Order: sequence, then structure tokens, then C-alpha cells
Amino acid sequence: MTALPPGTAPGTPAEGVVDAEEAGVPEVAEAAVEADGTADTPEGADEVTEDSAPAAEDTGEAGPAVPGADATEDSASQGDGPGEGDTAPTTDAAAAGDGAAELSEAQAELAAQRELRARIEARKAEKEGPVAAGTKLSGQAADLLAAVRAVESGEKPGASFFASAPAPRRPAPVPAAPAPVRTQAPQPARVAAGPEVLAEVRAVLSGGGAPDSLAPQVTDALGEQAADVLRTDPWQLLAVPGVRPEQADGFARALLGSECGPDDPRRAAALVAWTLERASVQGHTALPIAAVKAALAERSVPDVDEAVRHAVSEGVVLVFEDGVAALDTEPDTEPDDAEEGTPEDEAAPVEVLLGLDRYALAEESLADGLARLANAPVKDDGSDWAQAASAAPSPSAAELIRAVAGNGLVTHSGGEAARAESAAVVTAAHGLGLRAAAAAHTRDGRRRLAGAVGAERAFTVAALLSGTEGPGRDEDGALALDVLVVQDAPQLDVEGAAMLVESLPDGCRLVLGGDPEVLGSAGAGRVFADVLAARAVPHVASRTPDPGPLGELVSGIGAGELGQVEAPGKEVVIVPVRDAGEAVHRCVQLVADSVPRAIGVPAEQTQVITVGHGGSAGTRALNAALKQRLNPGPGRFAGFDPGDRVAYAEAPGRTSVGVVGSAGPDGLHLDCGGEPLVVPKERVESALRHGWALTAHQAAGMRWPAVVAVLPGDAAQGLSRSWVYTAFGRAERHLSVVHGVDQALPRAVAEVPAPARTTRLTPLLTALLRTPEAE
Repeated sequence: MTALPPGTAPGTPAEGVVDAEEAGVPEVAEAAVEADGTADTPEGADEVTEDSAPAAEDTGEAGPAVPGADATEDSASQGDGPGEGDTAPTTDAAAAGDGAAELSEAQAELAAQRELRARIEARKAEKEGPVAAGTKLSGQAADLLAAVRAVESGEKPGASFFASAPAPRRPAPVPAAPAPVRTQAPQPARVAAGPEVLAEVRAVLSGGGAPDSLAPQVTDALGEQAADVLRTDPWQLLAVPGVRPEQADGFARALLGSECGPDDPRRAAALVAWTLERASVQGHTALPIAAVKAALAERSVPDVDEAVRHAVSEGVVLVFEDGVAALDTEPDTEPDDAEEGTPEDEAAPVEVLLGLDRYALAEESLADGLARLANAPVKDDGSDWAQAASAAPSPSAAELIRAVAGNGLVTHSGGEAARAESAAVVTAAHGLGLRAAAAAHTRDGRRRLAGAVGAERAFTVAALLSGTEGPGRDEDGALALDVLVVQDAPQLDVEGAAMLVESLPDGCRLVLGGDPEVLGSAGAGRVFADVLAARAVPHVASRTPDPGPLGELVSGIGAGELGQVEAPGKEVVIVPVRDAGEAVHRCVQLVADSVPRAIGVPAEQTQVITVGHGGSAGTRALNAALKQRLNPGPGRFAGFDPGDRVAYAEAPGRTSVGVVGSAGPDGLHLDCGGEPLVVPKERVESALRHGWALTAHQAAGMRWPAVVAVLPGDAAQGLSRSWVYTAFGRAERHLSVVHGVDQALPRAVAEVPAPARTTRLTPLLTALLRTPEAE
């Protein structure tokens, strides 16, 4: 193992050898870890494995009409869950009993999400005007649809979108406006469909050649009328996560016979919705209409224009003009000063977006809520905050406290050291007698946050929303808070952020803080980046650098440079490898021998991070090899043994890492950094994986004393600046890089930013928060 000497950039082998033994670890054959047949779940928008198609594409070949067990597993791993894919028969110890009697945090969170979506649907219904004959749209959506049709038919040029006076912008909320509907305490999770409903769905599935084991997923996606829905429109099977279009086509052919065809409008509408749902896995809340048409053409839809028109007219999707273009449509000069003879068709084209109402309405709700907080007067004049700012631990913390004193919404950016600055806001607010709290993305983040603000004021965002933790709610259903600091804000998806903001009372100060360079949320949206891009609220950028060689290295990566660092204490070590098999061998050697002996960090405090789940050096192969070395055993509890490190996907995009203790009637008992956690027995096989090795998305929001980043040669295409920044930044004291990608690593840092996400939040915020002076 080679250490990184002064002046040597990571990625370049250096002279000097750390004391290490050649521990003979048998290489794990790829075929052995891939034998379970589980499809790889991609890291998200920023990571690509050798199986680079999205999870919904990896449920099997096109032959079977509908996926069986593979689709079920893939559905469970959406949003980059543990994703290791190893399963084993459940033992009596893990399966015994009737399950936990109390509502779990995951169930409470799902219930809260369902409630938000129900309220969004109700709000949507209230906004709808009279329905004209032959259409389900009204208002701006109908106008936009008509404009799209006119442009596509050639009747009008693109510039005619703005031939008339622009519609007035929505006014900013005023304090006297009625308070919005609040997110109430979560209700119990939805009751599973009855046996009669499931039996009817199984009959329909069997009639279409699909495995009847999909019945629970179908009823969950389509409701208790699922059987009638599928008989009427077989392509609605695409609403089930993991089902591919060719499998839905086979199902439809079996049910409809000669009536089934590629030009069926039901097929077109379902494919439009499926395309947008698939895009949401990559973080998009909407897509350009051209991208949707291109996706339909790839699926052999004969008339993509008519398919989009039908989907819009049926209300399957909503149509929007690009918010940025809409805000920039006002001419720079008066009409009289315009050049004569300028043809309208030379005007800049306007991008039209299509989106699912679920995400569109969540973005609108979030924008309204953020504007409400930003425009509402704070509950004091800020004079008491001056003394708190003077006692702040750093100049950046003082600046942040002063910004929070006079504003209802503030953004704060910085690295790991900057977390102490936002924590100082909570401490200052509590000292002033205000109800203050801080929230992190993961249990590990909450643990570190509790050390700064106190356990009674540190929570996870999910637990705060579900009601399992936190200050409780007032009579209006709002959280009983005056100040809320949210760390790890880049991990907020648009739906979770909307739930959180709508839960805050008028006059509450909200601080959204985080590192804008880390990988984004696993769900749809880029909330933190969009709020920053709007430039409509006060922003404090931390001037406190992360300390030491690791801080210097990661800061340089964020700036696009894989710079040279001095590592006298072996804080950064490079381990060159030739192939994936050697990468697995060296990784196990580092975790089990070299890092504990040379660095002093035990194996249980060292985390392995790699690019993807599949491949010869993905999480599956690495976890199999690490278990064999560190905790061999027969897998007594559903494939796990006491002492196994595991990753539990509590919800899509949120992973907890713990150690297996025992199994009981209520499920598998874990120890997550001293905090007990029970995985319900029905979720053990679907949501629990071995966790010695994680992907960077799974590791976001957590840190360990030592990290081993594994980069075999076939991982080069999955690297980006944000991936490298996130993976390397998880290390507190030591980072070992098992390096086999040659120049792909510095090239990714310098040239490969995170893929862009198409969202609408920035223009919505810009319109709501524009002041008369800015007009």
C-alpha cells in the first residue's frame, strides 16, 4: 500500500509503503454475487454503473410479459436503497410473531406523505374551473395546450406565445393572508387490500400471463379497483414500479388480443406517464416536450405528437412553458423602438415542459411556503440577536446569526466545518428563549448534530415530519417552533421539502444549510440548488475551511481540481490496482489489517464506498468478501448473523447503517451507533443488505473515521465531481483510495459536473419573491 507523500496528487502512485500484510482473501466471483438475479439500482442522476439503465429497466429480458420476483426486488430498491441484492430464506427466528404493534417511523413517514399528496389533490380539484366539452383542462394549462398545438401545426410561430401582454405575476404573500393548510399528525398506514380484492387482481394478472405474486404491488399502485382498471386499460400496469413497457405490452396483448396495437391511445398515455416517472428517478420534476417525444419514438409510438396531445387532454400530465423564458419575455425596448421588419419566427424559441401533477403541485406548494416564510415579519426586532452574534464561535457564524435575526428564510452553504455555524444559530435562539431545533438527513447526522445543540433539539427531518420526534404541533397543526435549522438541505426532495415548509408556522425562521457540491437528493427535485439559484433570499457562504489534508483535498475537488496535498500522518493513501479482483482483495486487506494497524482506526469504524451495486467490485462483491473475512457465518437471521454490518433503507434515499444484534417476534434488532432500531420482519429481505460497502448516495449525510474508496477500472464512467467530492468527504481522519481508473479520476473532477435536473422551483420562487423595485 502506497502512502501519499507531500506534493503528490491523489490518483498518482507514490513512494513509501504502509506496513501491511498480504492477507489471502479469496476473490469473490461475479457470478456468485449476481446469482440472485436482482437488478442493479443506479446511484441516481450522478452515478452510472456498468448496468447503467435505470432500475425500472433492469427487471429482466423482454420475453416474459411481466417481471416476477425481479420486479418486486427492484421496486424495493428504488431511490438507491441498500441495493446489495443478496437474499436468503427467512428463518423462524426472523419470521416469528405478529410484527410490531406500534407504528414504525417508516410507516408514519409514508402516512404523512400520503396525507400531503391527498391535500395536493384536493387543492388541484379546487383550482380546476369548469370543464369544457372534449377536454379536462382549463385556465393556463388549456391556453398553453392550444398554443403548443398551434405552433406544432404551423399556424403560428413560436414568438406568438407572447404576442399578447404577459399575464400578471403572482403577488407575494402578505402576512394578513389566511394561513395555509398544515400537515397534521400522521395517520396509520393504509390498510392492505382485502383477500377478495387481491384474488380478483390475481385472476386478471394470470389472464394476462403475469405472475399473480404482483397483486399486492398492483393494488398498492392502482387501489382497490385495480382489477377493473387493468381490464379497461392493461397498460396501467406500468404504474407498478419495476414493470417495463415491453412487459406491459405483452400483458395487454394477452388481455386485448387483436384490439391491442402500438397506436392505442391508452398505451401512449401510459408511456408518457411512465417516461416522466422514470425521469423523476433521475431527479427531474418535468421534462422538455421534445425529450418526451423522443422517448415515445424509442418505444415505437407511431404518432408522438398525437400521443402527447392525448396525454395532456386526458389530464395524465400538465404542460408548462419554461419559467425562465416566461420571466424574460418582456422586451428591452418599447414596441415603437423595435426594429421594423423583424420576422416573428426569428424570436427565441420557448421551451415547453411536461410534468406530473404530483411534482408540479409539490413545487408550487413549496414555492408558496418558502415565500410565505420569507415575506412574513419575524416575531422580534432582532435587537437581542446582536449580543448572540458577538458571542458566536466564528465570524461566519456571527454573520449567519445576524442574517437570521432579521429574515424569515436564510440559506447557508459550506463544508463539514460549516455545520457548527448553523448549529450556533440553534444555540443562540434557544438562549433567547425561542423554540429552536435542528434537523439532519440521517441518524448519523442527528447524532453529530446532538453533540452541538443537545439531543433535545436535534432530529432527523423524517422523524420531525412523522411526529415520532420533535417539539409537537400546535392547534393549527404546525410544528411548535420559532427557528428551524435544516442541515443536509441538498438531500431534500421536492415532496419532502413541501411537507416540511407547510408544517412551519407563520413567523418561523427557517435556515436551509448544506454543501452544494455533494450529490443531490435521491428523489425528484433540487430544492437547495434551486433556492440558491433564485438569489431571492439572504445567503451566507461559510468562510471556515475544513481542516487538515482531507479538508484541503475535498475543498480542491469542489473547485474542480484534484490538487496536491501533504499527508504526513497518512491521512490520504493511494493503493493502485490492475483489475477489479485485485481491488476487492486490497480493499479487504485495508479494512481488516492495514488501516487498524497503521492508522489506528478499527474495522468497525471504517466504511467502504464504491460506485455501484453490480460488477466485480460493486457493493455486492465487496460485502460478500468483507463478510467472509470480518464476520463469517451461515446467515441465521434471513441471511444475516449477529455482528454483521447492515444498511437499512428506511425510505427511498435514506439509509441507516447498523450492526445486527438479534432477531425477535417484531423483526431484526440493530444497533445504529448506540441507538436501537428494529427492522420489521416483513421488510428484512426487501430493505436490508450488508453494509460494509455502500454507494456514495447511500453514504451521503454520514461520516466515518476512515473511508476506503474503491475505484476499479470499470467504474470510470460512473465518476463525476460530485461523486468524488461526496465519497472522499465522508472520511474524518483517513482516506484510502483503491485506484484503478488512471486519468479518469482527475478528468472527472475537472470536467464532469453532476448531470443537470429539470425543475421549476427557481422561476416560481423568483416570481413570488420579486419586489416592486426589482420589476
